[in-house]
Amino acid sequence: MSAQGHIVRHRRWLSVVLLAIALLIPTATAFAGPPSPLTPASTEATIIRDLYAIVFWIAVGVFVIVEGVLVYSVIRFRRQHPEEVPVQLHGSTPVEVAWTIAPAIIVAVLMLLTLRSMRTLYQIPSGTINVEVIGHQWWWEFRYPDLGITTANELHIPVGEMVRLRIESVDVIHSFWVPELGGKTDAIPGHTNTTAIQAMKAGRYHGQCAEFCGAQHAQMRIEVVASPPAEFQQWVENQKVAAAAPSDEAAQRGQQAFMSSACIGCHTIAGTPAQGKIGPNLTHFASRRTFAGASFETTPQNLAAWLRDPQALKPGTLMPKVGLSEEQINDIVAYLLSLK
Repeated sequence: MSAQGHIVRHRRWLSVVLLAIALLIPTATAFAGPPSPLTPASTEATIIRDLYAIVFWIAVGVFVIVEGVLVYSVIRFRRQHPEEVPVQLHGSTPVEVAWTIAPAIIVAVLMLLTLRSMRTLYQIPSGTINVEVIGHQWWWEFRYPDLGITTANELHIPVGEMVRLRIESVDVIHSFWVPELGGKTDAIPGHTNTTAIQAMKAGRYHGQCAEFCGAQHAQMRIEVVASPPAEFQQWVENQKVAAAAPSDEAAQRGQQAFMSSACIGCHTIAGTPAQGKIGPNLTHFASRRTFAGASFETTPQNLAAWLRDPQALKPGTLMPKVGLSEEQINDIVAYLLSLK
């Protein structure tokens, strides 16, 4: 086989490999594990996934046609004799009209499908649960104004019910994104964006701030806990109750240490003198699986390390090193873990 034949053969295989990669992209992504917009768990995420699938397969069709014509042209019109000059042909008007109109039609169809999806996504019915989502560097605050609840990092919602999210920021631009429940919505200082999610099945859904917002942007995570309506209502009732007084001696000492330190200037614990508004509300801190922007599991070891030196775990965080003794740290850990 000549060198030119090898080139043609390699081009054929390259086209096949590229096509295979294009066809396998959605499959590979779907098995990458959560969170993934290709495994929707809400009505809104399903609309987005369906639109993506249409756009993807149209792109695949265009790719196959273009590459097919290219490969055919390479094989059919290859020069048999290098010394010969190929016949020079001018453009064909029908062909040029066709490849101008066809893309225009495709773009018009995609635009109409996109507008239809956007219209559906922005239709938020009345009577929904309202949640104010507030972005901080680097954690999320969730307020339920109709229920009198404020929590952090974990957003609780009932399965099957529409939840209206009013999203804003107190410092820089953030972006709220839980891929399996919906699209991205920016949190902008001085401006409120509104979106809605409706989980179709119970579970924990993980999200991430999707707008670079500073040094710890990667550790500004979100957990959405979708529960059956009865369990959600039980959670609501528990969150409405003020923090219980600790019964354990270590926890009691921890409460005293907490209330006599700078902690009360930043954190709120309902039913106590701690009424700070800068940091997360800690009234039911121990009921949350994670803390510090959903970056660390709520365990005694992680809490002790955090109280000892927050900057070592999350450089740049607004929580300073308070300078607590080891005994105070252990007691405050016991107190925080009693706040269920």
